[in-house]
Amino acid sequence: MNYFTNEKRYNTINEFYRQRFGSKVYKISLNGDFTCPNRDGSISYKGCIFCSESGSGDFAGDKENTLKEQFESVKTIMQNKWNEGKFIAYFQANTNTYGSITKIRNLFETALTLDNDIVGLSIATRPDCLPNEVLDYLDELNKRTYLTVELGLQTIHERTLNFINRGHDLETFVKGVTELRKRNINVVVHIINGFPNESREDMLETAHFLNTLDIQGVKIHMLYIQKKTELAYFYSQHPFDLLTMEQFVEIVTSQIEILKDSIIIHRLTGDAPRDQLIEPKWTLKKFVVANEIDKLLRFRNTYQGTKVKLNE
Repeated sequence: MNYFTNEKRYNTINEFYRQRFGSKVYKISLNGDFTCPNRDGSISYKGCIFCSESGSGDFAGDKENTLKEQFESVKTIMQNKWNEGKFIAYFQANTNTYGSITKIRNLFETALTLDNDIVGLSIATRPDCLPNEVLDYLDELNKRTYLTVELGLQTIHERTLNFINRGHDLETFVKGVTELRKRNINVVVHIINGFPNESREDMLETAHFLNTLDIQGVKIHMLYIQKKTELAYFYSQHPFDLLTMEQFVEIVTSQIEILKDSIIIHRLTGDAPRDQLIEPKWTLKKFVVANEIDKLLRFRNTYQGTKVKLNE
């Protein structure tokens, strides 16, 4: 089943949520005060080269506040714009299965009680942070609520994984997906376009690879340079060409054509906080980027899945 509309030639998360839950659904980002093995010294102290000091949780809540305070703050903003909708509690910052099972269980159980209109949980983590006791708990949780686990892949190319200091290989990622899907847990994968050592073809290969996995969603990001990151330092010492908006739009459009039409597209680009962004500035224009992708799909008269390979 696909979730195309008259306006969109690909599966949008908004339409998927509307059909599943009968209303608009908002993800509310929460900060559970987790850390990451790529920051605490278990793997590295530097983290992934692109990751901010907040552990990619720049738009998550303030860890100094309770989950209830974080939730209510964002809910108020949402309801000032829209007066109806349900919610998914989204643990975004850092690695949200990297901690004691007691902490993990307490936070996730608390999140489910924050509001009567919470319909599910979304948990961002690493594929190398899914021990059996966590997987068993997620299996239990998945039977009680709509659960999604978000895993960072970023790229399938090992040379790039080494460059970005990812701290795990492709085999580890595949194992993480496999273990989650054994338990029927929905998996959303993050990929990034624009790494300096990757060609257009490399980025399309990553999209082709996603079709070989049993995943339910994808988030596509543009590589941007954010202040106070290892990437910012590298860029200052070794400037490289970043994708233009036109190049990014063409690549993402081609990736959409490649992706199977059973995969839900949760995001088409990403952005840093305005005051933290170094380059490229066009990443702040998310709606413009989405509109340009829609226009190119119409111009090509293609849809998500148009160019799926027969063996995928």
